[in-house]
Amino acid sequence: QVQLVESGGGLVQAGGSLRLSCAASGSIFSINGMGWYRQAPRKQRELVATLTSGGSTSYADSVKGRFTISRDNAKNTAYLQMNSLKPEDTAVYYCHAVLMLAGQSVLRHYWGQGTQVTVSS
Repeated sequence: QVQLVESGGGLVQAGGSLRLSCAASGSIFSINGMGWYRQAPRKQRELVATLTSGGSTSYADSVKGRFTISRDNAKNTAYLQMNSLKPEDTAVYYCHAVLMLAGQSVLRHYWGQGTQVTVSS
């Protein structure tokens, strides 16, 4: 089985920074892409940033220029560097991965358990 374990969330003042990590473990053959989503109270889950296996990135307009997604392929770990944080960035942040398990030929989607990010004004 596969696990995505997030870390790095917490409480920070507006203008501050946080770095989230997402480590994928298990019988993984390859990771097609990884990304970060977030869900604020009473709102739908939204895409924050994605990174493909080829290195292409995409960001929500609201975080462009402030957030950076990256990945350490050797560690099967994705990161989200968040700078110039705003109170409206407050949400539970979820890691998402599209990957292929060892011995299989289909891509599967996996989610982490989420990590809380709270930005105070």
